[in-house]
Amino acid sequence: MPGTASRRKASGRLSRAVPRALPISLSRGLPTALSRGLPTAVPRVLRTTAPRGRPAGVPWAASLYVGAVQLGAYATARLPGRRRTELLRTHSTNVDNLRAGRWQTLATSAVFVEEPLPVAYSAALLAALGTAEARWGVWRAAGVFAAGHAGASLLVYGALRRRTREGAPSATTGASPGVSAAHATEETTAESPDTTARAIDVGASYGFNATVGALAATVPHHGARAAATAGLLALGVRPVLRRGRTFTDVGHLAALVIGVALGTGMRVGTGMRAGAERRTGANSQIRA
Repeated sequence: MPGTASRRKASGRLSRAVPRALPISLSRGLPTALSRGLPTAVPRVLRTTAPRGRPAGVPWAASLYVGAVQLGAYATARLPGRRRTELLRTHSTNVDNLRAGRWQTLATSAVFVEEPLPVAYSAALLAALGTAEARWGVWRAAGVFAAGHAGASLLVYGALRRRTREGAPSATTGASPGVSAAHATEETTAESPDTTARAIDVGASYGFNATVGALAATVPHHGARAAATAGLLALGVRPVLRRGRTFTDVGHLAALVIGVALGTGMRVGTGMRAGAERRTGANSQIRA
């Protein structure tokens, strides 16, 4: 019959068009083909899954964080002066708060800033955090930021607490204009140690520095990685060596070193895992 002949011809063309590697059976249906055939037939370059350790997607957490900090800064700026100062001081990682056991300020100080972030600084912050999130994933990027922020804050706290305990004249705890918006500070060159202990110290600059340091330490090319890391460390050391250095300058350098150390650890760990996987694959091929 004409209909039967045409169906046989179509079936023959279909069987020749489908690769033998695909166990497609009309009786089993499309789900069987998708679950068994496609993983082996589709070229690796066409798969939509990202390589291990390099999650794909829009860096939503970085955008959410920077946007929340900026909106909070505008809201805080509308408060009366005295109330605003007390709010920022309550969430600061200063000596008084940490000595009293208010360890939650290690987290809350990262979401408050003294004034709205400048456009250039907020763009750089978003670019760094977004790149880290895209390369490492949300949790690892957040871990680097948190480690740099909390670690540098604790180091600065230790230095300030020893200085206030000795009753020595306070050094400046301020920062440059571009950074003071990210880490609010007070000029205390001629002020008492008690004022330093209650200084406003909030912002994202410590976590920002740690993230940038980690990104530099994970650059794939050896020469570019060495140049980027050395350049950042030189920029961080320079303010510390000047005569009018601040405790915040020391904190920025500490956060940068923490970030470089974490980035180096991630790069070495990734290399070790990749080497182990290659050896496992080679052994499997030999046994096969």
